[in-house]
Amino acid sequence: MVAFSETPQLWGLATAQLWRRFRRRLRMGPLFRWRFTGFTPERVLIAPQDLRPADPQLAEEFYHGRFALAGRVVETGGRSPFIVEPPNAAWQAALHNFGWLRHMRASGTELATANARALLSDWITTHGRSIGGPAWTPEVTAQRIIAWLQHSSLILAGAELRAYRQFMRSLAMQVRYLKTMAAVMDDGEEKLRARIALAFAALALPVSSNTARSARRNLEFELVRQILPDGGHISRNPLTVLELLADLLPLRQTYASGTEAPPKALMEAIERMLPALRFFRHHDGNLALFNGVGATMPERVIAVLRHDDIGGLPLTHALHSGYERLSMDSTTIIADTGLAPPVTASRDAHAGCLSFEMSSGRNRYVVNAGVDRYGPAEFRPLARSTAAHSTATINDTSSCRFSATSGLSTMIGTPIIAGPTKVNVERIERPGAVGFVANHNGYVRPFGIYHERQIVLSHNGSVIEGIDSFFAAGRNPLRGTGRENVVIRFHLHPSVNVSVDDHGLIILQVDNDDIWMFSATVQPFIEDSLFFAGFRGPVKTRQITLSLNASQLPEVEWQFTRTSLGAYG
Repeated sequence: MVAFSETPQLWGLATAQLWRRFRRRLRMGPLFRWRFTGFTPERVLIAPQDLRPADPQLAEEFYHGRFALAGRVVETGGRSPFIVEPPNAAWQAALHNFGWLRHMRASGTELATANARALLSDWITTHGRSIGGPAWTPEVTAQRIIAWLQHSSLILAGAELRAYRQFMRSLAMQVRYLKTMAAVMDDGEEKLRARIALAFAALALPVSSNTARSARRNLEFELVRQILPDGGHISRNPLTVLELLADLLPLRQTYASGTEAPPKALMEAIERMLPALRFFRHHDGNLALFNGVGATMPERVIAVLRHDDIGGLPLTHALHSGYERLSMDSTTIIADTGLAPPVTASRDAHAGCLSFEMSSGRNRYVVNAGVDRYGPAEFRPLARSTAAHSTATINDTSSCRFSATSGLSTMIGTPIIAGPTKVNVERIERPGAVGFVANHNGYVRPFGIYHERQIVLSHNGSVIEGIDSFFAAGRNPLRGTGRENVVIRFHLHPSVNVSVDDHGLIILQVDNDDIWMFSATVQPFIEDSLFFAGFRGPVKTRQITLSLNASQLPEVEWQFTRTSLGAYG
């Protein structure tokens, strides 16, 4: 059920979305369609770099009609992939955004080049002449423009004049279409990517000075609005930082290769975002699983960080993004200490306030469940819940409320509409120890309970001491109402082997790596859990749980102690 006080906010979101949809439909109608036709440029002036890793083997698979995209494999049986029934919307979007051209280019064979040209010509025939449908959503169109420009040399070098002109004519129409639609896109990463795509087009294609200035100005506006002072993104999703850097770094290089200096906002955004990306990175190269992050290829992070000219240590405190990082020797802790993102940017955000992840040596030990980005939609609500994070839940309730109103979810998605309105954070810095103490009021409205967590890392990274406290307003004791049932969870990475020694202590071990021991002031239990962020989808794992009644036991202490260093410690 939705609280009455939340109803105006929901309908406000719905009204704004309806207005955007109306404006989008209007811009696709007869009054605006004249904007999609016009001058066709004769050539691509410069092909931007593509930083995303490529797999030449996939080019061969595509040639044989096996299209592995977005976690699904579709065999076309000799038919065009653009006319087969897609398994889901994610596969369909990945097909139409042409990001897979990088695999064709990496193959470096004449066969792959010919196949890329044939597929592109096939797309123009089946979808390129009539605007509409999934192939023409502004989000997919922006990605396709970037991919076509980045791999234009693959398509155009040695191409016949007819195919050359067909490519340029279609590209020009897509750019004009995106320019018309960008202003009415939903808020967030995709709107910024649309501005990036238009900036690429203004540099790579012959355009008027007015067009170039407009693209530059709109890009700067979105960068200032969406990239936070500490380098995070307004969505609070660490993966978004990686994805945007993979586009912004080539854009910076494209500016540098031309006659126009890169915009100041672009340079400053990149300088902030690179340290932020290091902030969210564990020792194994993966990104911390917060607010929509799923399985991440470490190679993708490395490919971006190669362009970090400074290469310094990551931040320790991301105030604006709402995260803390504790690092000592080979132990790293990353914690969520922030509010939910703005409601318009919270469609993928999680209820994970005060959750943390811990890595040691080359492995992750304590994690959040993450998301299966290409898996069944019914898993998403569970992955976003507080119970899927390494923090405390009260009365089996999440610290945030998600919009799930029937009839509105298809219009506005399921953003966070209620949750913590205040998170107090204090950094702990003392000789031989580093930590933080933070509390949030996400459970005050339903239960009148504040949750506070303190984590301190010490002894050269070998001891992690934690305290979870629960209290009423003014730090007063809780009254026993029967609604103070707390479960503190520590989700474990699937690679962690769990055992109990003769003294009842929990032992965590990864092959050839560090051994950690867990203890607490209440009896810990080992239970089953799910890790959604597996490369092949969700996998079973284990979790340590501490159950208590907060009115009877308002404070619980717990500790991880490293008892042995592994080969990488």
